[in-house]
Amino acid sequence: MNLQNQANWQSHQLDREDTPYSVSSFTETVARVNQFVLAEFEREITEKQLYYHTKEHLMAVQQRSQLIFEVIRPYLSADVETIKRMELLLGVCAIAHDLVQIFTPHQSHTSRRREAGVSENATIEKIFAYIQILNQQISVSNSHSTAFFTDADLAIIQESITATICDYDTTEQAIYQPALYNENQPISPVACIIALADIGSLGMEGIAAYNREGSLLFLEENPDIIPIIKNQQMRTLFTDNPELYENIRQRLLRRAKFQIHFAKSRLNRLAFELTPLPTAAIFSLTQEVFKYLNLETIKEIEATTPTDIETSLEILIKFFEFEQLIR
Repeated sequence: MNLQNQANWQSHQLDREDTPYSVSSFTETVARVNQFVLAEFEREITEKQLYYHTKEHLMAVQQRSQLIFEVIRPYLSADVETIKRMELLLGVCAIAHDLVQIFTPHQSHTSRRREAGVSENATIEKIFAYIQILNQQISVSNSHSTAFFTDADLAIIQESITATICDYDTTEQAIYQPALYNENQPISPVACIIALADIGSLGMEGIAAYNREGSLLFLEENPDIIPIIKNQQMRTLFTDNPELYENIRQRLLRRAKFQIHFAKSRLNRLAFELTPLPTAAIFSLTQEVFKYLNLETIKEIEATTPTDIETSLEILIKFFEFEQLIR
């Protein structure tokens, strides 16, 4: 079920949350959770002034994860019902993985940050609280047991959302997902797919999508520049406030350099990060799914991303295309 259909479920929701909920399948229960997440996320987007973590991002992660899943499906050693349940859980995780966004306090004219794991753990807690209520509702209605979220289902959801937690590699000067590198606890296919899909825009969609995500993430982390761009103050900022002009220029230069480092890191890490998935599917994933992740792409990013220390703010603003993105 795509995001539009899930949103349509809102018109059919129960009048009261404590009303017994009659369902005939796990598919219907999943749809109820997705409906809840989308409604809650809408408020989060508005309250937190989010530009990157939006429904567009959820849709992208959902589409990417489904594409990966379709490639590995023929190689999964499980029965049809188990694979179907895995696919439904994959959809829940894609839609719900960024439900809560918590930023740390920050000073004026600095980037706001999220502490690793805080938002993800809060997301898990919020989703589990709702699922617990939902399971109780289903129990009251005496629905068939397969409609419940089981402990195994919850473990997959928790593992998958946790897998999207990023850390910073000082050597590569880029972020990565440590859960994909835990040798003591091999990651499940669902969690692996969600992690790869979450930061897979470059490899799966190409440079334009990658640059756009970088721009949106910068706006989300630097909301102080939004009114400056909206009010067209950027054009006279060098004269009106040269200190702020330089402050923003430096922040954008750091982001531009990160775009290159992160792209190189994604290429370097992909082969290892695919190993939790069926071996027989790796060639297709590399050549067909992550088809943009190659040296040619990296060279083009290096050639087109402005990183010279003398680059003007005007050039940086044009590169990041903020005026087209701010709504």
